[in-house]
Amino acid sequence: MQSTICRVIPQPRAVIVSSLIKYSTGRRHLTQKMEEPSISEGAGETVIIEGKAKVIFPNANQVFYNPVQEFNRDLTCAVITEFARMQLLQKGIDIVVPDERKEQKVVVNLSDTGEEESKSNVENNDKPAARQEAHVGVPCTDGLRVLEGLAASGLRSVRFAREVPGLQSVIANDFSASAVELIKRNIQFNGVGDLVTASFSDARELMCSKKDSRNRFDVIDLDPYGSPSMFIDAAVQSVSEGGLLCVTCTDMAVMAGNSGETCYSKYGAMSLKARFCHEMALRILLHSLDLRANCYQRYIVPLLCISADFYIRVFVRVFTGQAKVKMSASKQALVYNCVGCGTYHLQRMGRAISHGNNMKYSPGTGPPVGMSCEFCSQRHQVGGPLWAESLHDTEFVQKIISAVDRNPKRFKTSERILGMLSMAIEELSDVPLYYTLDNLSSVVRCSTPSLLQFRSALLHAGYRVSLSHACKSAIKTDAPPALIWDIMRCWEKQNPAKREKLSATCPAFHILSKEPSIEACFTVREDANPKSRKMGLKRFQENPEANWGPKARAKAGGQISSSLEEKRKQHQNKRKISPGTPDGHLKNFPCKRFRQVSLTVKPV
Repeated sequence: MQSTICRVIPQPRAVIVSSLIKYSTGRRHLTQKMEEPSISEGAGETVIIEGKAKVIFPNANQVFYNPVQEFNRDLTCAVITEFARMQLLQKGIDIVVPDERKEQKVVVNLSDTGEEESKSNVENNDKPAARQEAHVGVPCTDGLRVLEGLAASGLRSVRFAREVPGLQSVIANDFSASAVELIKRNIQFNGVGDLVTASFSDARELMCSKKDSRNRFDVIDLDPYGSPSMFIDAAVQSVSEGGLLCVTCTDMAVMAGNSGETCYSKYGAMSLKARFCHEMALRILLHSLDLRANCYQRYIVPLLCISADFYIRVFVRVFTGQAKVKMSASKQALVYNCVGCGTYHLQRMGRAISHGNNMKYSPGTGPPVGMSCEFCSQRHQVGGPLWAESLHDTEFVQKIISAVDRNPKRFKTSERILGMLSMAIEELSDVPLYYTLDNLSSVVRCSTPSLLQFRSALLHAGYRVSLSHACKSAIKTDAPPALIWDIMRCWEKQNPAKREKLSATCPAFHILSKEPSIEACFTVREDANPKSRKMGLKRFQENPEANWGPKARAKAGGQISSSLEEKRKQHQNKRKISPGTPDGHLKNFPCKRFRQVSLTVKPV
């Protein structure tokens, strides 16, 4: 094995990036241009190595790049590879991924004697006809047409060209002149000019120009800085029939309930600041995608939707069909969330009832709750609409897991991909949202039961339960809220709370004032521990680096007044002065009520 470390040219404001990648010595199907880059980096630039791509990146903040999102890019390459395998297999084309182990096919003889098997082997002794193959780096005539609408440095597009087989063309588009010039250099630097084309255009105009059914893109990748809402309408029109739409949202403060009114203006749904906010953000984005697609008699089918780090990422297919569009209302729901105990109820927006070969559509009925919460007598908040169907296609996700498992050295984040996707397929697909153990215990003011104890209590009661990839302490279950609080009442009896300190208005007082209707059993069951947890998969990654969150937005001129870390230090505890610390960098806040005036005293 050969190891290569990225080269960094030291500069005063250099971007510190370290990336270690291992290259395989196996067979490579790359053109000569990809093997020998024709240009090199200049002064004030850094060469970043990620996957099998090497890109030139300016040290000044002219083009946006975040190394923490390598997991996002690795996962996208894995998803598009399996999507290409699925699409090209229908055309009789096999894709070839370098260093991927072939799946072992076991032939079982079900006959009593081996006569029929030997006979069939003689008859089928002829060699099968050679199938067409698609290799990495070689344009495929019947392959996928890919658009990266907001390419920045072009790293993602270059990685597609060097790592994903079965592509016909890749367009790396950006609306920044400096970014497009950098994309062109990186295309030449990696020798992928046969596959990747740089484009300087507004992503919306580019997609709308290709919305004709003959010119649509098979894959559209949208990874903006912040919200993708302004690009969704054009994207759902310009993706091909059954095509793949990949969307990232990094405006999690808006989608997680901090600014519900802003979320409604961008996505057409009200977000709530609740414990299930990360999964709700996924479902709000899916609702927005489906709603925009419905305007053009199209609908979405989610393949994989994840919440990771500081962003959410969804992979959906887009189809056309008037009959399916009519069912979209029954796939959306409002959520009623109690502000006291956190109990939630879902209310479907519509109903679809089958009558033989016909479907009858009607509005949803409700509401499912009263004026106040039946458990703690607090008020409800209304959120949504949100997507209330499954987030993942289990069969497709399992194919990705199998492919990554057959080639674990293909991606640097393979362990996290396997752990995250393993949790995704374990989730209850028909149960939206979740509770968290720490919140349930906090409401009743008692100690927290272990994960296995609480899961076992639900299983003993005859209900299904699973974890969620979006939160480490999440509990997804089809048990009604009344049973969940009965289990917590039973747990509180074994681990008493200080009831004398409970006021008559707090949720714990109302919940614990009632006796449980069941006798919960907390004996740990063997099936309470999920498979991904037993295997010790990397499900929730630790912080990858210091200050690993969202980075500062790129500036056209590249000027940086001060680093992001310096700004964070200035804004933290800005009204407090530590002993012995100079306060020259702190802002002055004059009093708004009293103005400073000067008085002139006249002598008497």
